[in-house]
Amino acid sequence: MKSLSFDHSTRRQFLRRGAAAVALLALPQVPVKSARAAAGAVPPNRRITVGIIGTGLMGAGHVNRMMGDPGVQVLGVCDVDRSRREAAQGRVEAKYAAEAASGTYHGCKAYNDYRELLARPDLDAVVIVTPDHWHALQSVHAAEAGKDVYCEKPISVTIAEGRRVVEAVRGHRRVFQTGTQYRSIPTIRRVCEFVRGGGLGRVKSVFTLLDPLSNFMRHGRFQPYADLVQASKYTTTYAPIDLSLPAEPVPEGLDWELWVGPAPWHPYHTLYHTNPSPGVVPWSFADAFGVAALTWHLAHSADVIQYALGVETSGPVELIHPREGKYPTLTCRYASGTLLHFVDHWGLVKDAYGAVPGDARLAGNFGGVFVGEAGWITSMSTGGPVEGGPAEVFEKLALPTREVNIGSNNHHANWLECTRTRAQPSCDEELGHRTASLGHLAMIAYKLGRSLRWDPVREEFPGDAEANALRARPLRAPWTM
Repeated sequence: MKSLSFDHSTRRQFLRRGAAAVALLALPQVPVKSARAAAGAVPPNRRITVGIIGTGLMGAGHVNRMMGDPGVQVLGVCDVDRSRREAAQGRVEAKYAAEAASGTYHGCKAYNDYRELLARPDLDAVVIVTPDHWHALQSVHAAEAGKDVYCEKPISVTIAEGRRVVEAVRGHRRVFQTGTQYRSIPTIRRVCEFVRGGGLGRVKSVFTLLDPLSNFMRHGRFQPYADLVQASKYTTTYAPIDLSLPAEPVPEGLDWELWVGPAPWHPYHTLYHTNPSPGVVPWSFADAFGVAALTWHLAHSADVIQYALGVETSGPVELIHPREGKYPTLTCRYASGTLLHFVDHWGLVKDAYGAVPGDARLAGNFGGVFVGEAGWITSMSTGGPVEGGPAEVFEKLALPTREVNIGSNNHHANWLECTRTRAQPSCDEELGHRTASLGHLAMIAYKLGRSLRWDPVREEFPGDAEANALRARPLRAPWTM
């Protein structure tokens, strides 16, 4: 393969992607009108009372976002790592103390067990920022407790878990927002609506990144365990793995039993959890706790892509494994005939598929490249401006700017507004489930090493007992959903 200038997934890019995700939460967001009084103050009885479950690197960003909103009162923070929850509690109380006439504040409580936080009758909503294996169970428990939910992506580690979240949220009439905030960036939303409305004509192909596990496991923190993890073995492995790591002493103040919770039991190891955190999702390579590329970025990309294709409440009907020889990489086919190709790097869009001109600039992540009858366009973030062609595409699209400002999204504000109005937020429970399901389908195809047929209505693999068995997994006792 000839050398091309493309955005290859490397350790440096993984770090940039993680930093971008944290920065996105820290940047100012478009405010929702009813969340702020004209003078910037909201009476206490009109504030939404919120608890934060998970206060690590990503959780800290959510804490900052919530406590910085005049329409919100953070009543509690929860983390099984004592130093993290105490630090979060201290930040919240210092912020509110600085705003109080008395100069003091002690109204934010710190919790080790999220169930105690959910039991508070004065709590309206929670933000869930825990490892993936907790997302579905905590969302279900929050809905059952009568709390509205903002849950980080992906909302599940299995297809069955995601469907259970949908049932619980709807059954208890809760407002649920999935944390796939890239769809709420104005420029990206405009591109998605353009594609969805037929701006490219019939969309023939879409491309998005799916990183092999080895890229993640080549991070510096894995180096002390290089002989154990053998990252080079996983250059063509995309699904998370059940790697046997030796037990290490549990750090003081960490409730490891509760950290593992409903996941298959694994003894403590620093590659799962370290404080301070070495990255936003250090545990995501492990099948027990995360979903590899779906955790890293694919959930964002899948959300944006299925939104643009108008299939956000459905899914593909077939997964075509590269072993069949039809396509060089794993490919999803939708009922419309549109093909979604997963690629290791953007160079493959030119080199292996010949889908865009050789001089096309493809960079960034959290979106994809759409190729239609009338041209092509990108929806990536963190990689510069929107690209596409021919020139007529942008004339029809009429973007105010091709720049992608990730800080301009209104994702949290939309959720907060909907908790007041009881309207449906921009990325509700069904959309979160279908987004995660696309990643789960890809992982199942890779685990089985073969192509699959999928019924998105019944959510099953027709006549395929082996694949259907991978739609769910049992929770570790005594946890139930």
